[in-house]
Amino acid sequence: MDTILKTEKLCKSFSNAGLQQHVIKNMDLEIYEGDFTVIMGSSGSGKSTLLYALSGMDKPTLGKVYFGKEEISGLNNDQLAVFRRKNCGFVFQSIYLLDNMNVFDNIMTGALVVQKNSPELIDRVKTLLKKVGIEEDMWKKYPNQLSGGECQRVGIVRAVINNPKILFADEPTGALNSSSGQDVLDVFTDLHKRGQSIVMVTHDIKTALRGSRVIYLRDGDVVGEHRMQDYETDDLTKRRESLQDFLNEMGW
Repeated sequence: MDTILKTEKLCKSFSNAGLQQHVIKNMDLEIYEGDFTVIMGSSGSGKSTLLYALSGMDKPTLGKVYFGKEEISGLNNDQLAVFRRKNCGFVFQSIYLLDNMNVFDNIMTGALVVQKNSPELIDRVKTLLKKVGIEEDMWKKYPNQLSGGECQRVGIVRAVINNPKILFADEPTGALNSSSGQDVLDVFTDLHKRGQSIVMVTHDIKTALRGSRVIYLRDGDVVGEHRMQDYETDDLTKRRESLQDFLNEMGW
């Protein structure tokens, strides 16, 4: 598989009361195009910090991050903003929809930052909303009129409306109940089957089962990797046992 993201000797430190806290330590990592990469590890292992560095949302202290052949770790803030708009989609645990805009306008607002308004764009918004189970009678509703799961599905549409080369997700089901979380994970699975590259942080085994590759962090470095076939509902028992064995080896 082709490499879409790569780190070289990546380091990230934070200053806390005059002391340096080293969260990511000399990490070499490759993320492959078309993969559904899941980042796991105990609390404080550097999962979210790594995701922010990979996506250009935060700059490393030392080392390099490459998107394809372009080094993005050397870009300034304005250049990083352009890079993210062109190449990345984001889904977070907190659902950042605009409260004063309805479902359709929330997505169009994100799209028009990159694209021109056109009948083709409007058709794409409609098609994607239907694919995630947001039917036409909900398009004029506001976020406070939707459930958490519905809002998160709208957020996913907004994240992919500009055809990002890679989709980043940080605990996307963490604030949802079991049923809503399952619906959201089904959307991620469908996106992956259609070729979307995904990097997702999670602490939840059920969520991690959707990935094709699980990397495990400890103390700011990758200490293990587990490869899985694409997700199918008829192999869940074996799949879960295999992942659980891997996590046990990692000291989960």
